[in-house]
Amino acid sequence: MRLAFAGAALVFLATPARAEKPTRFWNLTSATVNELRLAPADTDHFGENLCVGDEDASVDHDERLKLPGVSSGDYDIRIGFTNGRVCSVKHVSIETGKVFSIEDKDLTACSK
Repeated sequence: MRLAFAGAALVFLATPARAEKPTRFWNLTSATVNELRLAPADTDHFGENLCVGDEDASVDHDERLKLPGVSSGDYDIRIGFTNGRVCSVKHVSIETGKVFSIEDKDLTACSK
């Protein structure tokens, strides 16, 4: 019995740790997102459109988008919708491996 337990413990300890979960964006707005760009807070240095990482290059309401490679920090976000509306969200705190969400009430400086 002890030998079986010791063997099981060795297998468990030798198994590589599971990969970390990627950071994820959760769309809680009422519209489909087709543009999501991050910039360090208080800058306008927006990166590439992260929606291209999705199967259909858009994020529906209540859908989550994996964002591998996004580091922890405070970001300003440019978010665009399929209806042509583009908005900003300021000072979003993102933690690597966690989910962050955007709701309609978070949207500012919207234009069409």
